[in-house]
Amino acid sequence: MTLPRFHLAFPVRDLEEARAFYGVLLGCPEGRSSPDWIDFNFYGHQIVAHLSADEAGHRNTSAVDGEDVPVRHFGAILTLDQWQEMADRLKAAGTQFIIEPQIRFKGQPGEQATLFFLDPSGNALEFKAFADDSMVFAK
Repeated sequence: MTLPRFHLAFPVRDLEEARAFYGVLLGCPEGRSSPDWIDFNFYGHQIVAHLSADEAGHRNTSAVDGEDVPVRHFGAILTLDQWQEMADRLKAAGTQFIIEPQIRFKGQPGEQATLFFLDPSGNALEFKAFADDSMVFAK
C-alpha cells in the first residue's frame, strides 16, 4: 500500500539558516522556493519553511515517560539503522539535544528509539525508530 504524503508548513526566522539546516544537515532536497518560503522533501513528504520569525520556536512541554517533550514538534519515524545514522550525524555536527538519543518505554508497548533537538529557529524536531513496526500504534 502506498501511504499518502503529508504537507507541513512551519515558521522560521531566516530562510538561509533553514536551507543550511534542513537541506544540508538533515539532507532534505530542496524543491521550489520564493523570497518568503522554501519547500523541502522530508523523507518523501513536503515540508515548507515560511519566513515568520514571530511564530517560530516551541513554547510548551508535556511530560512523556519522564521527559519534558516539546508540545509542538514534528519529525520522522525511521528504521533503527537510519535513526542511529541520524543520531551520529547530529552528534558529529555538535547538535544540542533537548532529549538525548535514548530508548523510551523500555519493555512496554510502543518501545522506541527517540531524540529531540531544535532547528535554528527554535522549532522542535523528533526522530524515532521502532525495532518492531507494529509498535508504532501499540496500546
